[in-house]
Amino acid sequence: MQEKPNQVRLIQQRGAALVNMAVAALIVAALYVGREIFVPIALAVLLSFVLAPFVIRLHSWRIPRTASVLVVVFFGFAIIFSLGGLMVSQATRLAAKLPQYQQTLSDKVESIRGLVGGTGTLEQASTVLKELGTQLQHGNTADQPDNGLAKQGPGKAIPIPVEVKQPDPGALTTLAKIIEPLLSPLTTTGVVVIFVAFILLQREDLRNRLVRLAGSGDIQRTTAALDDAGKRLSRLFLTQMIFNAVFGLAIGIGLELIGVPSAPLWGLLAMILRFVPYIGALISAIFPLILAAAVGSGWEMLVLTALLFVALEFLAGQVIEPLIYGHSSGLSPVAVILSASFWTWLWGPIGLVMATPLTVCLVVAGRHVERLKFLEIMLGDRPPLKPPQLFYQRLLAADPLEAAEQAHDFLRDASLEDYCDTILLEGLRLAEADRQLGHLDEERLNRIASTVRELVADLELNHETGATGVPSIDLSANPGAAIAIEQTRAQLELTKESSGAPPILCVPGSDKLDEAAALVLAYLLRHRGIAATAEEADALSMSKFVSLDMTDTSLACVCYVGQPSTGKIQATVRRLNKKKFDARILVALFGAEGTTPPVDAVVDLVSRGSFSAALSAITQAGDKQCGAATVDNKAAVFN
Repeated sequence: MQEKPNQVRLIQQRGAALVNMAVAALIVAALYVGREIFVPIALAVLLSFVLAPFVIRLHSWRIPRTASVLVVVFFGFAIIFSLGGLMVSQATRLAAKLPQYQQTLSDKVESIRGLVGGTGTLEQASTVLKELGTQLQHGNTADQPDNGLAKQGPGKAIPIPVEVKQPDPGALTTLAKIIEPLLSPLTTTGVVVIFVAFILLQREDLRNRLVRLAGSGDIQRTTAALDDAGKRLSRLFLTQMIFNAVFGLAIGIGLELIGVPSAPLWGLLAMILRFVPYIGALISAIFPLILAAAVGSGWEMLVLTALLFVALEFLAGQVIEPLIYGHSSGLSPVAVILSASFWTWLWGPIGLVMATPLTVCLVVAGRHVERLKFLEIMLGDRPPLKPPQLFYQRLLAADPLEAAEQAHDFLRDASLEDYCDTILLEGLRLAEADRQLGHLDEERLNRIASTVRELVADLELNHETGATGVPSIDLSANPGAAIAIEQTRAQLELTKESSGAPPILCVPGSDKLDEAAALVLAYLLRHRGIAATAEEADALSMSKFVSLDMTDTSLACVCYVGQPSTGKIQATVRRLNKKKFDARILVALFGAEGTTPPVDAVVDLVSRGSFSAALSAITQAGDKQCGAATVDNKAAVFN
């Protein structure tokens, strides 16, 4: 009977997933089909984020909102139109000069072909350049009409050539042909200007409508989310716009000094394409490099142009940009590449430029809207897993190397006990929760214990600091470090031997997770300079308990990560007492708070919480044992 509700729930989940996929497909199809409408709207929204801070500043100076919006929109689009006009004029001037550069580029291709001594691709490139120069200078003679007069033999009638001419077009036809190519860009520009103005004028009204759509039950939270998203996006886009403009200006000035023609055009192109992370600057450098090779008589101009782009991109991306607004825009590198591919396929070249800003908007929406949370997880640069979850995932994958890297990164700013309590112990608790649900078989439990054993060995090798406070030495920093390390280890061993204290035995309570906890606790004790060893998971089984050696044990610590019963704890303590009656028996319960059994009536001392608490309890028990001549053997519980 219980399987039926589970099947119904599974069917409902699959149905919901199919519905979500269908809705996503419909949205993508609508964006593709309606790109003539959605592209201007998207441009207007992004520009409104850039211009909104200026409108707010003017409005704070007691200037009416309508006047503030009109002034900002006028100056903003005046700058955009001026830059567009500059690009058109530079492109026209460059097109007129291209035939002059063709011969130089062709000669350089020939010289490279002579150096490498091959034909193939370079020869084909040279042939293409020559044909291109011929067509540019003389036109294509293949398209001339052949009237067939030369083919006529003697004594035959010569046909009269007939030429059909179109009447001269009227003024309206000529005007229509001139306006037709400009109609679509002008329409898009007009729509963008109108949308930007209305978005800035109705900013508060649009915010209120979004609050109503998101749900008026929690107005405070929704308003805070929208304000935060608006401020973050405005700051990000405005900063990127200014930074990319400075980058493009530097490229333009550098190319002008080098002597590359149409330097302002390439500076503007670099500014626009730098909105595409990682590859934008590379794409913007292609045409200036080709032109530098075609203009200069040698290779100096090409080398200087390449150095200019490499130096400025390195300075901008690795030095200045992180200081201004962080190391990234909040997107993972994979998300940047995928978004660029997706939006380029969807909306063409303009989608490539808008890819990063649009994806940032989606990530911000996923950060504040619960139903869109998957967007932040898939596209954002925040770690998808918390540190304990990542540690547990590495245990399942039997990857001690990455787990050790995570530990080393954490230990740069925290202590070893903090790492064991906040990450390692929490990861073992996650494993215990899955074990209780039946999700971990014996093979995976063995894998977890083995990975923890290798991790402890790595930590003990790289973070060897004993009770004497002598740290491990970096081999790369000191040529004589190898001798110093051996001296340090010998000193630690002498300290342990001179103390004369019998070792502490860490015994797993029942399974492999308890064995992992015992391994960690024994390592922490050794890290403090206390001799300690750990047994395997089946040390308390009937077959192994007989051979358990407790001859030199002064204290036995039984470790539990799960939820053992009070009777089981009592039976384990009784058996260890019979094994060695004069040894102190400590029980460490590492389960989550609220899951440990009520054993206060069974034991005298209870300490709950972490490895640190267990270490403190062990230390206190050792102090009491050293301070008393004869002490009755008692059981203590440590958590």
